[in-house]
Amino acid sequence: MIKSPLTEALGCRIPVIQTAMGWVAKPELVAATSNAGAFGFLAAAVMSPKEMAEEIARLRDLTPHNFGVNFHSFQPGAAEIVDTIIAHKDRVRAVSFGRGPDAKMIGRFKDAGILCIPTIGAVKHAQKMAELGCDMVTVQGGEGGGHTGAVPTTVLLPQVLDAVQIPVVAAGGFADGRGLAAALGFGAVGIAMGTRFLMTAESPVPAAPKAAYVKAGTGDIAVSTKVDGIPQRMILNPLLKRIEGSGTLAMWLRAMEAGMEMKRQTGMGWGDVIRTAKSMTSHGEMPLAQAMMAAAAPMMIQRAVVSGDAENGLMATGVVAGRIKDLPRCADLLASIEAEALARLAAMKGLSA
Repeated sequence: MIKSPLTEALGCRIPVIQTAMGWVAKPELVAATSNAGAFGFLAAAVMSPKEMAEEIARLRDLTPHNFGVNFHSFQPGAAEIVDTIIAHKDRVRAVSFGRGPDAKMIGRFKDAGILCIPTIGAVKHAQKMAELGCDMVTVQGGEGGGHTGAVPTTVLLPQVLDAVQIPVVAAGGFADGRGLAAALGFGAVGIAMGTRFLMTAESPVPAAPKAAYVKAGTGDIAVSTKVDGIPQRMILNPLLKRIEGSGTLAMWLRAMEAGMEMKRQTGMGWGDVIRTAKSMTSHGEMPLAQAMMAAAAPMMIQRAVVSGDAENGLMATGVVAGRIKDLPRCADLLASIEAEALARLAAMKGLSA
């Protein structure tokens, strides 16, 4: 066994966290992760309070182990979501979030015995989370999937380790036992992986996008700012290529396509779509066409990872997908990670003076 402050705090056997990928980290994947010895987070940030309550109930039946829940404090029904999480404090061991919760909300979780493990991408954000009373931080370096920063994990991780006193989990670029051993060598208490768990047998992503993930090399993965104005790493598929190649006129065409997808999935009228987009332009200089793209981005991601359209949906990914060529069961993946990490740690011990 690889014991660390992470395994002791979360009650898992292997110091590995499965991150909360929207529409991917559903009960089946979280349960498979937790049953195999790691710690899984349910992706509630894309759920309504009712959906989350139903999914937590399903998850409780699928695993005897504790699990985590991810949410955003600014999502609709956030207050009800927090209440529901706390009501399940006997099984919800931790919460994760990107930004938003204040000291009062964090205090409520701590009073309930639920650990707060936010994901951050900058030193100052790690320091802020530590000041607010969070128990750990997950540090995602620039190699990570979806919205990501520019600082590589190998640079950001030691910076954060030097800046805070709370335990640090490493994320961004990890997929195997070598990575786990390396992270522990840096001083992290474990690793968090998203893309590697997305690319497993228990992941609910349909076959076509899974095949696209397996096929993609590192040269087929790019960071785009044209989807929602924020750097986001995705597979360079036909839709993303069209978005990247869009000039002003073509961007409006892409925006109209995105708006139509938003209408199709939500039942909104064009007036609602435009009002939603305009609300996203009120705090910055984002043009309306870009705002329409940003408002519809979740629907374009769902089109790939839920509906299975690998050509006309968006597929967020870490750059590590470029070297992953299989879709193992979570049990086999984690057994391999554990064995490889133990071997590498033993080898490093043998090199010590």
